[in-house]
Amino acid sequence: MLEQNQNQEKKQRVFSGLKPTGGLTIGNYIGALKNMAAMQSKYDCFYSVVDMHSITVDILPSELRKNSLNMLAFFISCGIDPTKSTIFIQSHVSAHAELAWILNCFCMMGEAKRMIQFKEKSAQDKQNVNVGLFSYPVLQAADIFLYNSDLVPIGKDQKQHLELAKTLAERFNQKFSPTFVVPKAVIAKEGAKVFSLLDPGAKMGKTDQNPQGVVFLFDDKDTVIKKFKRAVTDSGSEVVFDQINKAGISNLLTIYSAFVGRSIKECEGEFVGASYAQFKERVGEAVAEVLIKIQGEYARVIADKGYLEGVARDGAERAGFVANRVLDKVKRKVGFLQ
Repeated sequence: MLEQNQNQEKKQRVFSGLKPTGGLTIGNYIGALKNMAAMQSKYDCFYSVVDMHSITVDILPSELRKNSLNMLAFFISCGIDPTKSTIFIQSHVSAHAELAWILNCFCMMGEAKRMIQFKEKSAQDKQNVNVGLFSYPVLQAADIFLYNSDLVPIGKDQKQHLELAKTLAERFNQKFSPTFVVPKAVIAKEGAKVFSLLDPGAKMGKTDQNPQGVVFLFDDKDTVIKKFKRAVTDSGSEVVFDQINKAGISNLLTIYSAFVGRSIKECEGEFVGASYAQFKERVGEAVAEVLIKIQGEYARVIADKGYLEGVARDGAERAGFVANRVLDKVKRKVGFLQ
């Protein structure tokens, strides 16, 4: 065990978190879960169900509890191994809330006001523009810092939040001596952003107004194939990657590439001479094949509540050990009486 821990110490550390809100999509799988599973063989990974972030929007307590357990099960069913990675529920480690408050005191109002996601989400629900939504990126910074995270896998829409985290780390380090690791972003070159099947200009999201443009991880094979058959394509007949002139086809190529594990160039070669109808059906089949395996594993995992609770408990213990060491150091530096 000591040798295993020493080997992990030599690895770079990765932190990533997903909110347990609504149904997961293939965009979540391509942009996050698939990469999270792939990274655990090379890095020391801390993966969290970030339920504290979820309450910035209105959500029923019973739904949040259910979604949190479901997300934990999806982590495992998508290939994240709790014996290789530390998997935990964010609210089970109180250090996240404590460090977020301290970091709030080192984040300037102007910096927080510039966050584009706050502006967008505030516009979406003007009746619930809460302080938690405003300081959301500061809690994200705390999530990252608590585990001395070298690398943070993010989508392109999170780049601004990570830049703020880097600013906070550098500011704190300069004021109190080196304390936080300044994190680096990891953005997948292909598949970092998946777009709606019906609107290739809009990100595929859990809360899309038209569910026909979104493929959920729970969708059955027939539903998946039907959605891809209805997917928007472009003028012409060639299956080539061109995000400007062929946004629909490019989106489908991105999805296909991620699900079959081949480069986009290889995928283009596979469909030379194929019609758009043939191409869309094959994409749907490839996605359905993978989802069937994930759904089967999910059904097995979610049925064993004792196992899942054990994973959450062990993960919180391991995460808390690392997080509290960082938090104690921070508390001493800012002057809290020990």
